[in-house]
Amino acid sequence: MLYSTRVKQREAIPLLGRAFFAMRPLRLVILASALLAVVLSLSACGGGGTASLDSTDVAVVGPDHITKTQFDGLLKRAQASYKSQGRPFPKAGTADYQGVKNQAMQYLVQRAEYEQKAKSLGIKVEDAKIDARLKQIKQQYFGGDEKKYQAALKTQGLTETDVRLDIRQRLLSEQILAKVAKDAKVTDADIKKYYDSHKQQYVTPQTRDVRHILVPKKALADSIYKQLKAGGDFGKLAKKYSKDPGSAAQGGKLTVSKGQTVPQFDKAAFALKTNEISKPIHTQYGYHIIQPLSAVKPPKTTALKDVKESIRQQLTQTKKNEKMRTWVNDVTKEYKSKIKYAPGYAPPASAATTSTG
Repeated sequence: MLYSTRVKQREAIPLLGRAFFAMRPLRLVILASALLAVVLSLSACGGGGTASLDSTDVAVVGPDHITKTQFDGLLKRAQASYKSQGRPFPKAGTADYQGVKNQAMQYLVQRAEYEQKAKSLGIKVEDAKIDARLKQIKQQYFGGDEKKYQAALKTQGLTETDVRLDIRQRLLSEQILAKVAKDAKVTDADIKKYYDSHKQQYVTPQTRDVRHILVPKKALADSIYKQLKAGGDFGKLAKKYSKDPGSAAQGGKLTVSKGQTVPQFDKAAFALKTNEISKPIHTQYGYHIIQPLSAVKPPKTTALKDVKESIRQQLTQTKKNEKMRTWVNDVTKEYKSKIKYAPGYAPPASAATTSTG
């Protein structure tokens, strides 16, 4: 209850492969497990041109067909996802429903594009690797319990084939990223430059051990203050009266960092003498009585040598993501003239320019 929203948070490092799966942000949640279950068994027509639309197609991507069965299967999995979360699935004809359809269509098209590009890159995924990844998933999320795993598939409306196909695609994406970004290198000079320009991230501010009692009413705070000045036990009174869930059970004890608590509390905590008891201090949370238990500990700067490898990993991942982003943009441009949609299935950005065959 003490900490303000000014606490600094370090930039998250994107996970390996995330750039591949998040080419366009999902405005609507189709579900993580819907993406974990796309059946993309495209039937190739051979050749290097763009196939003609069949009556059963929703789109063709180069020589490959995306069928209505595949598209409807993805929507059904999205419906199962919504149901498992207790959320109503968007009604047909609504903007939200159209949004789900657009995202499903874009996703299937992208997956077809990357399937084809993987072939040109000489990338293959062996069954043994799929088996190993599936075993890892079962162990990580279901403790190796096959019954729990099968129950989860049933809840999400998935089959074993669905999951294996998605694992294959995820392994494919990891290999594409590895190949596209293999030249992403970070030098010691890059690391030093980043450290020097972000040094504040590696500074630990002043800290101090304190204890406090937080109550909602001033009258009660004044009463507790009088008891403390008369020799009352601070720890016992904190356990009895304090409304701060983070410290009450410890007799009000906590360590605070300079500038990371609400201003009134921060000022008193670092200005009071050690063991001095403050009069009730009002903040947005109520009334505090504060007692510092230690001297103020000076700020510390983490040395470059101690964070060098973590910075290297962060910068390397950033470079990989940039290379992947460039590759994705190039693929999108390359396939712009190689995609045809059946009437009613073209996403808005493509509806005006893409042939419907």
